[in-house]
Amino acid sequence: MNARIALILVVLLAVLGGAAIVYYQQERGRQAGNVGTLGQPVLKDLKAAEVAAIRIQEPKSALTVQRKDERWVIAERDGFPADVGKVREFVVQALSLKVGQSEPIGEKDRARLNLDASSTRVEFANAEGKALATLVVGKKYFKREVDNPEKARADGRFVALPGEPKTVYIVSDPLAQATARSAEWIDRTSFKVEKVKTLEVRYPDGDGWRIERDGDNADWRLAGLRPGEKLDVTRANAASYSLSLLELADVAPKDAQDTGLDQPVLIDATTLDGLAYSIKVGKLAGDNYYVGFSSSGTPAKDEKEAERLKQLEERLPREKLLSDHVLLLPKSKLEDTLKKRPELLEQKDDAKK
Repeated sequence: MNARIALILVVLLAVLGGAAIVYYQQERGRQAGNVGTLGQPVLKDLKAAEVAAIRIQEPKSALTVQRKDERWVIAERDGFPADVGKVREFVVQALSLKVGQSEPIGEKDRARLNLDASSTRVEFANAEGKALATLVVGKKYFKREVDNPEKARADGRFVALPGEPKTVYIVSDPLAQATARSAEWIDRTSFKVEKVKTLEVRYPDGDGWRIERDGDNADWRLAGLRPGEKLDVTRANAASYSLSLLELADVAPKDAQDTGLDQPVLIDATTLDGLAYSIKVGKLAGDNYYVGFSSSGTPAKDEKEAERLKQLEERLPREKLLSDHVLLLPKSKLEDTLKKRPELLEQKDDAKK
């Protein structure tokens, strides 16, 4: 190695070393800035006691959960009750959000992390409607590669604050509840038709059937049974018992169109408790039927079943509230009840078995 080459190597080492020192100092400075925010609350000034409304704005929909007369309701569903447990949990989650990491971002980064116009904005307001805090919720954050980010459980979320457009925060909570889908916020308690005495189903085309029994353990009878026909008791039990297992999938908007409730399947049921239910089943919306219903009657008083009577009376206000809305019930919960008459009969192959 001659002197010239040695000199060139020395110069290169000096340049690279200087660049390394500069990079180290810049990185150290940046990390020092991040360290100052680590573990700090994201929504510093938010207080749970002041929250009286939560407004969630997505690009194509919005939802407002608000406190009204000591209850939490959904404004866009005509005041339908929200699940109080979910509301409280979401507020606690918001208060508990801590900065896990913070980074500077530009416009391209905001779009990539869904922190632009495609974001979800969550606003907490007080009783007077004044905004207390706003959180911009972006893309899910994963520590590992996932096949389907939409369905996979995230390790956290990219979030930002409106007043800090050049900073993104990573929080450890995936904030799954930050959605404007009403199905994720409603109180899912449904009406239940228990101890059915008579059950009649009528279809728009005029077909239908009716079953009845005299007591809780009595056999079912199919009205209009023809020679050679025999009721399948298992299917009759399933048709009636399914009405006691109903659950609420969602509540339709007040102005919902094309529900099919103008030409519904009609389900009329009476119970051994002295109650009557009229249920209208409309069209399918995805995996759920549009449903309207009403109930009437007074629970029969029986000193031997005082606790049962109490339970029925406690359910009446909820059933009255449900009757004022168009409900969405899972298709799977109504399949056994909506069977056509031939499907309730014992088949020849079944009889042989």
